[in-house]
This record gives sequence, structure tokens and C-alpha cells, in this order.
Amino acid sequence: MVSLASATFGVCLFVFLSIANAQYYNSPLKFFNVLDYGAVADEKRDNSQAFLKAWEDACQWRGRSMVLIPYGTYMLRSVSFEGPCRSLMRFVIKGVLKAPTSPSLFNTNTWIGFRYINGLVVKGGGYLDGQGASAWPYNDCSKNPHCMPLPVTLRFDFVTNSRIHHLRSINSKNSHINLFACNNINISFVRMTAPGDSPNTDGIHIGDSTNIRISRTVIQTGDDCISMVTGSRNIDISDVTCGPGHGISIGSLGKSPGEFVTGINVRNCTFIGTQNGARIKTWAPSLSSEASDIFFGDIYMQNVNNPVLIDQQYCPYPSCSNLGQDNSKVQISNVTFSNIWGTSSSKVAISLKCSKLVPCKNVQLNNINLAYHGRGGPATSSCLNVIGASYGKQSPPSCL
Repeated sequence: MVSLASATFGVCLFVFLSIANAQYYNSPLKFFNVLDYGAVADEKRDNSQAFLKAWEDACQWRGRSMVLIPYGTYMLRSVSFEGPCRSLMRFVIKGVLKAPTSPSLFNTNTWIGFRYINGLVVKGGGYLDGQGASAWPYNDCSKNPHCMPLPVTLRFDFVTNSRIHHLRSINSKNSHINLFACNNINISFVRMTAPGDSPNTDGIHIGDSTNIRISRTVIQTGDDCISMVTGSRNIDISDVTCGPGHGISIGSLGKSPGEFVTGINVRNCTFIGTQNGARIKTWAPSLSSEASDIFFGDIYMQNVNNPVLIDQQYCPYPSCSNLGQDNSKVQISNVTFSNIWGTSSSKVAISLKCSKLVPCKNVQLNNINLAYHGRGGPATSSCLNVIGASYGKQSPPSCL
């Protein structure tokens, strides 16, 4: 039985926490305006120290706090905003932030970073201009697997219970947004744009993160609109428009042993003129890894080159030509492609190329309607080393 003293203590603790919580949310919001810390919106002078000082004071404030970047255009070198903080943090970008264009400042993997923070909100309707055209000529990753990465526009490491919304990212040097070791992140009403031929400009890149929600977002870029690599778990993607770009991709997986991606739900999305649509890719050769419990559904494809693709022979480098192309050891299982319709720009609208060593298991095609209007007749499907089934309408005719 619970003693009277214990019960009384529990009630008192609950009342105390309730009062403290009410006092926090009823306290006035304190603004930390970067202009008060010496920031100048002249597009020339670096404002990184002013931004960092405003963040440090806001982070140590015991009440509700907001870092404010007002309207104007600010030059900003690489910065890292770090916690833990004493309260929930708001970072509001109203103006335009511009990244450096000098090659001497490209030797970092982050332009704007947030680390070790719980309860962060980044919003404001402002622009993040990565000025990527100054850096893309230095990207040799298509030829060099050991290339040095260029700065990611917005990086979140070890961030939890946070929201990113109502922002614009343009011309990133590398990925627009990168999530690593994050949990419970909600991204919405964000627009990311870069030319279709800009190298490695993923929209949102996710790794070692759980419970990520992405919705009502437009991504037009030169690489994957959204990419999910090892450690991605419970990712929900909805109402995303992708194109140009390389589609929404899981992988590549299998470079290291024990990699995994699981619990992926992609729905109500639109792909326009992309290189790929719904894609799962693993290295060949690769080490033992796993991709499982993946759903792509209610998706419209408009002139997409590879609308539905599992590629377990993925290796984009010239050195791959001498390697065995059936040696992937990544087990893909429990994958559903459902209610996918529109047009394919290639004759093979569905391509499921799985591994000879570990064939794909329980792959389902449900109500597929993809047309091809080019030469050579109607769209076709192609399957290799796949165990699965098809249901409902199948156009092109199912290969399962």
C-alpha cells in the first residue's frame, strides 16, 4: 500500500511542477535581437560573433527566450549554436542570411549548425542563401569517393523535440538540411531550391534519427529530395512535392556492417520530372545490413525516369565496373508500393533489382497505374530476385 506521506509528497510535487510550468509559459517572452549585439545587415561584414553572443545569452535565460534576426541581408560565416539551454529556444529568421563565397571558408561541413538542444523552434519566413554556385565547381564527389564535403546549409546534431517550419533554403553548397542523432523532429512549410544539376544538394538528409515528420514541403534540387541512411527509424513523409531531384531515397546502405533503415512511411507526395521516384538503393558489393517495413503510397508521378525502383546494384563510381554487381548483402523486406499513378519518362516504369545473395522478401505492388508515351510501346516492369505479390490494377503488368 502507498503510505499517506508518499501520497502527500506526490500531490505536492505535482502541484509544484504544475505551478512552475504555468509560471514559465505565462512569463513574458524575452527577445534577443542580433542587432543589439552588433549585427549589421549590409551583406558584407561577417555577423557570426553577434549571432553567437545573442544565442549564448538567450540559451542561459531562465524564462522564455527568442533569438531574432530581423529583416535585412546578413553575411554569416560558419556558426554552431550549442546547448543544452535553460529553456525552450526559438530561433526566428525574418531576414536573408548569406553564406561566404571564398573557397578558403569551404573547409567545414556546416554553415549553420544546432547541437545538443531540446525543444528548439527554427522559423520566421526568412531565406538561407548558401551561394552554392561559388562552391559547386570544387565538388568532385562524382569521381572521388573520398571527396571533402562542402558545408551543409542547416545541420541538426543531437536535437530533440523540435520544429523547423516556414523557411526558404536556396542554392545550398551541399545538403540543405541534415539531421543526425535527432529524435522527434517536425519539418513543415519549408521550401528548398537549387538547380537540377547542382551536385550533392540533397533536400533533407537523415541519419541515426528517429520519429521524424516531414510535411507540406517543396524540394527542388540537384540530388535526393529526401535521403534516409543508416539509423533512420520511424520516418513519416507526407504532402511533399519533389522535382527536380533524384526522388525520395532509402540508402545507400551496406557500406558498413549492421546498417539499417526501418519504419518508413511516404504518402500523398508528388514527383515532377525527377530522376527517380520511390527508391531503395544498396551498395554492390556491400556488407550485411537491413531495410524493412517501408511504405510508399498515394503518390503521383509526372514524367519521372524511374518511378518505382529497388536498386541493389548501386555504385556510381568508375571503380565499380570491375566489381561483382550481385554481391549486395542488404536484406530488403516488407516493402509496399501502393496507389502510385502518373507517367514514366522511361519504358521500364517499375524496376526491382534485388540481390542474388539475399533476395527481397514480401514486396507488394498494389494498384499501380504508370503510363509511358515514348517509343517502343507501353510501360513495362522488371523484377530480379524478388519474392512478393501484386494486387489490384497493375499497369504496367506486374513482374511479381
